Amino acid sequence: MSVAPKASTPSWPTPPKGGWTADDLDRLPNLPPHTELIDGSLVFVSPQTMFHVRAVDFFNWQLQSLAPEEFEVIREFTIDIDRQNRPEPDVVVVSADVVEEPSQTRFPAESVVMAIEVVSEDSVSLDRETKPLKYARAKIPHYWRVENENGRAAVHVFELEPTTGTYTSTGIFRERMKLDVPFPMDLDLTRIKTRRDRDQ
Repeated sequence: MSVAPKASTPSWPTPPKGGWTADDLDRLPNLPPHTELIDGSLVFVSPQTMFHVRAVDFFNWQLQSLAPEEFEVIREFTIDIDRQNRPEPDVVVVSADVVEEPSQTRFPAESVVMAIEVVSEDSVSLDRETKPLKYARAKIPHYWRVENENGRAAVHVFELEPTTGTYTSTGIFRERMKLDVPFPMDLDLTRIKTRRDRDQ
């Protein structure tokens, strides 16, 4: 007598009717690190490339050293946009007064001054289309999208146009990035590469 194999139980969470909510990210067990919520769906992060890691490190450390005291610069931290959207920018600049305690897991969108996304192969449409639209609707003043151009960074800079509520491009930077907003900075983008390549 043959016995049909039992169906395996899915190891991932089954979404409730209407999708997940922002609060669910803090309650669901065993989620992979850096899980995001976009339109009520969980978005998992694939393994990161070396370019992605170095770009995130670069902007995190550089902006931390340049930001005035009223701002905090945090890497890979979720922000509450609405009930069904809790994305995790690669780097975020927020008002310092919302950074409260070690157990904190998210920031309110209204406290966000700037969001930075480093584009990966599996995040192209999210970073170029979905997230900028949501960040603009949340009235986040500044958005940067960092693209990998043959191992070198190209930073697409956007600023919120208050009359339309959409982002407008204010430039694309490849080697040197000199800006006055959201605070003065002069960045050498050629340093986003391996230490060995920097020393040559």
